[in-house]
Amino acid sequence: MIGKIEYIQNVTSELTFSNYLDHFIARIGIKRDKHLVPPGLYKIGNPSSDSNVFVTANYTLSFDALRSSLKGIDGYILVLDTKGINVWCAAGKGTFGTDELVKKIKESELEKIVDHRKIILPQLGGPGVAAHEVKNQTGFRVLYGPVLAKDLPEYLKNNKATPEMRSVNFRLKDRLILIPVEIVGMLLPLILIGTILYFTLGILPSLAFSSSILAGVVLFPILLPWLPTPNFSTKGFILGGIVAIIFGILNIVINNYSSLVFLTLTTLVVLLVIPSVTAFLSLNFTGATTFTSKSGVKKEIYTFFPKMVWMFAGGIIFFIGSILYKILI
Repeated sequence: MIGKIEYIQNVTSELTFSNYLDHFIARIGIKRDKHLVPPGLYKIGNPSSDSNVFVTANYTLSFDALRSSLKGIDGYILVLDTKGINVWCAAGKGTFGTDELVKKIKESELEKIVDHRKIILPQLGGPGVAAHEVKNQTGFRVLYGPVLAKDLPEYLKNNKATPEMRSVNFRLKDRLILIPVEIVGMLLPLILIGTILYFTLGILPSLAFSSSILAGVVLFPILLPWLPTPNFSTKGFILGGIVAIIFGILNIVINNYSSLVFLTLTTLVVLLVIPSVTAFLSLNFTGATTFTSKSGVKKEIYTFFPKMVWMFAGGIIFFIGSILYKILI
């Protein structure tokens, strides 16, 4: 019966140089929506009708993490169309969800391929899937595997996940991996706005703005667990405030020959813009961590985003005022 299913694609557990290159490019944020695997059913090794079915996203890093962990294991991999988004984020966005899972089970005619009626999902896909609905609509029972794909062989051996396999960690190395993506994403505005500031107000404002971005995309992930307050926005305001005070003092010291009005205007630009930019970038980081919930992020956005906008707008007004003052006086 399996031989008649011609649409099952073959895949191995071995990763090639091309795969590693794709991973590197994805990690630094280049072509973020192009790291895709065609959705559908794949077979790894020499599976039979009794082999396990593993479900993953069509993001290359998710797919490759799964298949590379299945070395020496025969099975099927059902790839959902998550628009190139990893399992965790796709579960939150709804693309790794009940409807897509049911759709792919039916499209692949999975019931004709395996005799059992169970599928193994990554634990981080749980928030997007209603297991009882999948069972009602397809007859397949959803089992949740470990958080990390590398623990699958041990999970399959014991038919259960240990408490350690269920734990989600977000250590320093996990946070450091995300920094290159954030830097590349902010590189263009950093260069563009930094250049404008350099030729209008000088090197110090340019460095100040650049530092606000670097604080948000580099320092914030590193210092995240140790910054006080429970939410990301206020953590960002605190970090940005420290950077702003440093540059505010530098502005006064270096430009002490300037008039009091100009010093006041430029210092206010620094004190308003830097914290708002750093806080915004810090808020953006909520989607990459284990410290937040969907409802909590929504509440934080409604509470703090308007404050960021008003602070930034105020900084822009003082920035325009400093330029006009410099031109007219």
